[in-house]
Amino acid sequence: MSRAVPSAIMAVAEKAKALKAQGRDIISFSIGVPNFLPGEHVYAAAHQALDRDSGNYGSNRGPDGLLDAFLAHFKRNGFDGFERKNLCVGVGAKHVIFNVMYAILEEGDELILPAPYWTSHIDIARILGADIKVAYCGSEQDYKLTAAQLESLISPRTKLLVLNNPGNPTGMVYTEAEIRALGDVLSKHPHVWILSDDIYNQMIFDGLGWHHLLKTHPHLRDRVILLDSLSKTYGMPGWRVGVAAAPVELAQALVTLNSNHITNLPEVVCAAAIAALTGPQDIPQKMAGEFMAKRDEVMATFARIQGLSCPRPQGAFYAFPDVSFAFGKRHGAASITDDVDFCNVLLDAKGVACVPGSAFGEPKALRISYTCKAQELTEGLKRFEEFCSELH
Repeated sequence: MSRAVPSAIMAVAEKAKALKAQGRDIISFSIGVPNFLPGEHVYAAAHQALDRDSGNYGSNRGPDGLLDAFLAHFKRNGFDGFERKNLCVGVGAKHVIFNVMYAILEEGDELILPAPYWTSHIDIARILGADIKVAYCGSEQDYKLTAAQLESLISPRTKLLVLNNPGNPTGMVYTEAEIRALGDVLSKHPHVWILSDDIYNQMIFDGLGWHHLLKTHPHLRDRVILLDSLSKTYGMPGWRVGVAAAPVELAQALVTLNSNHITNLPEVVCAAAIAALTGPQDIPQKMAGEFMAKRDEVMATFARIQGLSCPRPQGAFYAFPDVSFAFGKRHGAASITDDVDFCNVLLDAKGVACVPGSAFGEPKALRISYTCKAQELTEGLKRFEEFCSELH
């Protein structure tokens, strides 16, 4: 447990919540929640499930209805050939990630993790005692892993690559050529598993399209794990439904872990999940359009701030600006030496909560989640711009 650390994202959120409780006017850009609710059909399905609740244990893998709904979802995304035996659900994507890493990694095995990374990817690997090789991907390469970097890091002890596309915290999306180049490298190293964290796959902007290793290199299927979730796509983070699609042997290992961890997801949650996956898909499509417009507002603000740079995010709902221009400056009497200072002083002075980039492996930056209400986003960005203009 000495290797385990609490979430830096939740720490910022708790501080913002405490200030709000004291009466401060706080605008939070901290937590990665979509800030919309699912359609009424999801709630109707949940109510019906409660009315006919069996009170029994459920399946360790997930009920057939939910597995079939996920299979249809994967097919919509262009992934054919999976069966129920390839799937296993979990209490959100984070639980599935833990189980996947637990099943694959022995203590001391190498894991390759591009940075900036999502905090739980590295935290879970640390808890399990992995030897983590961080591939630093700076803003000059749009925060994306290159084929040359990947090739240089793979060794005979490498067991797992974690690839998050679209990315959290950066919102960056890999092009088909970039995915193809990574796949060419991985094809030469058959001992490496790939955890493909795809939970933002319905939130891609600018007509870019979503490209995947299983589409450019279908022969990698025997060592790719697809990770997906209802949280971001359907506005259901608190319902906690994640899924892995994997080779049969690994999927069965996840089922075995579930049997010793959670037994099953609750019936009411499964019913709501089935309704979300099989019902109208207009809400995710509508929200992707709204998030793209908010992205544009964020980037327009950043363009006016001298010294700040930010690769243009094309997915998810995050921006990850480089704020190192502020290091060594002051705001009022407060000095700013790093990203943590920047976020703390910004929160104290302007009531705007952001997450320091060091939480994601990039101490020159910070993460903004722009899913809040439109008027809050506009006001928060105004305060952010004012803060930067007042530095001296």
